[in-house]
Amino acid sequence: MGIGADRAAAQGRMTKFVPASGAASRMFRGWFGWYETETFNKTEDAEILKKQIPRFAFYDDLSRVVLRDGHDIHGVLREDTRGILEYILTPKGLNYAQLPKALLKFHAYPDRSRTSLEEHLVEAALYVQDDRHTCRVHITVSEEHRQDVEDYIASVRERYETEYNVKFEIALSIQSPTTDTIAIDEEGKTFRDNAGRIVFRPGGHGALLKNLSLIEGDVIFVKNIDNVVPDRLKPETVLYKKILGGYLLKLQGEIFHHLRFLSENTPGEEQLSQIAGFCRERLSIEFPSDFGKFPAARKKTFFFDILNRPLRVCGMVKNEGEPGGGPFWVEGPDGTRSLQIVEKAQVDMKSKRQSAIWESSTYFNPVDLVCGTRDYRGEKFDLRQYVDGKTWTVSHKSYEGQSLKVLELPGLWNGSMAGWNTVFVAVPSATFNPVKSVEDLLRDEHRGIVT
Repeated sequence: MGIGADRAAAQGRMTKFVPASGAASRMFRGWFGWYETETFNKTEDAEILKKQIPRFAFYDDLSRVVLRDGHDIHGVLREDTRGILEYILTPKGLNYAQLPKALLKFHAYPDRSRTSLEEHLVEAALYVQDDRHTCRVHITVSEEHRQDVEDYIASVRERYETEYNVKFEIALSIQSPTTDTIAIDEEGKTFRDNAGRIVFRPGGHGALLKNLSLIEGDVIFVKNIDNVVPDRLKPETVLYKKILGGYLLKLQGEIFHHLRFLSENTPGEEQLSQIAGFCRERLSIEFPSDFGKFPAARKKTFFFDILNRPLRVCGMVKNEGEPGGGPFWVEGPDGTRSLQIVEKAQVDMKSKRQSAIWESSTYFNPVDLVCGTRDYRGEKFDLRQYVDGKTWTVSHKSYEGQSLKVLELPGLWNGSMAGWNTVFVAVPSATFNPVKSVEDLLRDEHRGIVT
């Protein structure tokens, strides 16, 4: 299957789509709490942090900003660990709490450290490069961070283009501010900043459906900004990207074959039976209870409608307790079930039955998707036509270290793709290494160098 993916990549059909709109503030929620504790230097956590700081990939950058103020980092660590947090979190130093995750140093290498953004560029060079060595990458960013991200890309792209003999076509797009919603606090009151202004927050990754629609390529790899690994672990990641892409292309080829046949012919019962078997066995499509009574013409219309949709192949990893959604059967209004990626916020956890189903899930959604967004004639689907508009959710976020709640649009890989044809494929847990808290960067999976 990887061969098919390589061929499609060579033809320039592939694009890497990286949602990277969010700030890193949530990663540092625990450190913010420490920083705001005036007696932190006397705590056991301070002693632990002193030993951990030199292990982070941003340590050299931190040393430089401390030295800029005439201090030695070893001395500051020894005498004022809380002061080190100020250098990490605030504009006095690295200002990491206000930067996007894309610009945080994730992995240390012998010659330099790399941000998560750089790791995605390297990944792109390894599985979406075409026969002219062009790699297409689309990154979503917030308006406030766009210039910083553009400047950073300009500072590093030549290094990676030279090292991997590629040319990057990098598009940046903004999550539309018209989808922002008013934030509330834990008590349901309007959340305001320190100046008393109402805080608006992005309406979630579902707002990125419009950004996804901008992409011209017809095979799109979707992966979050914080799910990257250092070079020593990339081969397995790249292998499974090619497997997922190859499987999508194989399925897509069969779907297009059936659609062309249906558009040009009047199928008999034998042909309709073959298409029905394909829908059930390969795409897990369920039919209405009275489907057997449909006349042939209605069956033809049904199959054409159900097959002529965007397609996604979603990698799923074993559920090991990470926070997030998972693969489930979801029953629709007509009683038929479809495969969906469901978030906990969408589940009525007060229902014993629903709660039990959620807790019994053995697989987890790592956001490892390959999407086919063009039809059998090569025309782009209108992705808005396949959204379940009833799947809004409430999520918990943070702002300047404080908790808040946000009403979000149907998630990009949840309700926004509810009407897509969906296939789930088990992939190794080694392909999923997210960074949700800063301490995750100390895991072995994020060590660029193994000693």
